[in-house]
Amino acid sequence: MGVLHLALAIVAMTLTLPFVWMVLTSLKPLAEVGLESWLPTQWHWSNYKEVFEVIPFATFYHNSLFVACWVTFLQVFTSSLAAFSFSRLDWPGRDRVFLLYLGTMMLPGLVMMIPNYQIMIKLNLVDSFPGLILPAAFSAFGTFLIRQFMLSIPKSLDEAAYLDGASSWQLFWHVILPLSRPGIVTLTIFTFMSNYNAFFWPLVMLKSESKYTLPIGLLFFDSSRGQSTHLLMAAVTMSVIPMIIVFVLLQKQFIRGIAAGAVKG
Repeated sequence: MGVLHLALAIVAMTLTLPFVWMVLTSLKPLAEVGLESWLPTQWHWSNYKEVFEVIPFATFYHNSLFVACWVTFLQVFTSSLAAFSFSRLDWPGRDRVFLLYLGTMMLPGLVMMIPNYQIMIKLNLVDSFPGLILPAAFSAFGTFLIRQFMLSIPKSLDEAAYLDGASSWQLFWHVILPLSRPGIVTLTIFTFMSNYNAFFWPLVMLKSESKYTLPIGLLFFDSSRGQSTHLLMAAVTMSVIPMIIVFVLLQKQFIRGIAAGAVKG
């Protein structure tokens, strides 16, 4: 086990090198960014303050968190409802509809971008937060993931709940949903991270600078006036904080969810 632990430690250290380089570069002056030495000769903590002076970083930060949190909430809620219907309720054509819904995962996201954009134009939602949130509020992958957990829950619980007079909604909310917590936490982390870092859809949808999310706002550091790599790294360092917090708070449930999902059929 000692050799295995050593190998894992080396791999872990290797994977952290880009993060370490990013943090150290964020503390350098621009003239030292291209040098071979990783350590700055002078520690420029003022780079972080300068980020807020160059761009409205707080606004972009708030926009990204707002969109990511709403998408995560809606996607987890709709995926849980759909998974409950596909796994616990009996209705004609259920399995065929599920396979059809699952087939949408085969379509590349860029292919769906054009029809989604046309729909947003019809609904007059271009350059708005609802236009960013609504298309991402439903997920075939999320439905599939949570359905796998719900299928592992014994059907006898459904029968017992119905005998006690519970409705389908009460069965879903009080019995099935709490028992599917590892799958829900796993989907929450995946959804939050993917939408917090989303680039192409906000780039297409947003026109007003006041509505820009962080990935779009960071483009200001790479313009015709030159690259401000030191400020870009400072901004990116601050932008990864929410993802680290989410993962640290939910890591135990996330690992349980991944491990349990790997053995479910």
